[in-house]
Amino acid sequence: MDEFELIKKFFDLNKIGSGVVIGIGDDGAVLEPNINMHQVQVIDTLVENIHFPSTIDPADIAYRAVMTNLSDIAAMGAIPRWMTLSLTVNNVNYKWYEKFSNGLFEASNSYQVSLVGGDLNFGPNISVTISISGEIKPDQALLRNGAEIGDSIYVTGTIGDAAAGLEFLKKNKQNNYLTQRFLRPTPRINTGRELIGKATAAIDISDGLLGDLKKILVDGNLGADIQLDLLPISKALSNHFNSDKCYSFALNGGDDYELCFTAKDEDVSNISGVTRIGSLNNSGSILCHLQDNIYKFEDESYRHFE
Repeated sequence: MDEFELIKKFFDLNKIGSGVVIGIGDDGAVLEPNINMHQVQVIDTLVENIHFPSTIDPADIAYRAVMTNLSDIAAMGAIPRWMTLSLTVNNVNYKWYEKFSNGLFEASNSYQVSLVGGDLNFGPNISVTISISGEIKPDQALLRNGAEIGDSIYVTGTIGDAAAGLEFLKKNKQNNYLTQRFLRPTPRINTGRELIGKATAAIDISDGLLGDLKKILVDGNLGADIQLDLLPISKALSNHFNSDKCYSFALNGGDDYELCFTAKDEDVSNISGVTRIGSLNNSGSILCHLQDNIYKFEDESYRHFE
């Protein structure tokens, strides 16, 4: 099969979705946005042996690629609508494409996202770039730059699991819960929607809690106090690692694709699945506290080109 036959067989599957006038098969998609909505556009690239081990199942590669983008949509409080895919592959067989396609549509169909176009290329390494379009009402988007002194810091779910899962995968070991947290993250779309008008700032945790929290703090020259005993650590994580390692995974690990946000406590008291982990101040730095002591840490959150 050539490029176009592969696209038709494995990717031109959800023919027409909501708001799709013209989908895959032309020079561009023709889409019909909802009236009086702002568009939110996100894009992310996953590269073999940088963002995922080459040994993982192609269905998991595709699923994870979709969910990492949906996590950005969640962090903006938006509703996902459409996506495009640019896929670079090396010597893979039709079974690989079939598994990748299954994972791709399992993820996108779960959130009613239509694949409306893309590109298929041959190259030395597998690279998956997905862009997702979402919508939100004017002036409702969650941003990074609204945090204020006195706000509390919250996270969704549990953190540190995915980094631990990746460590297992790199050692060719399986731990069902932790490895699945890396391979199949859950974007917090519904929580993002609940946070509209309540969170003062929000971001998804992709590069590590400390690194991503700094992106919220930088605009306002803010600082933060983090209470380590409040961090939501899963039993699966604490059963396999000591407390110092758990804190390291939670603070620096990344890849959980949970949300980190700031808010007034009274504004989010009725939102389930979130945990208060600290508060903001005017110090310009982050301090981690363990009971009555300062906990020394290294900021090892992920950064490209370092």
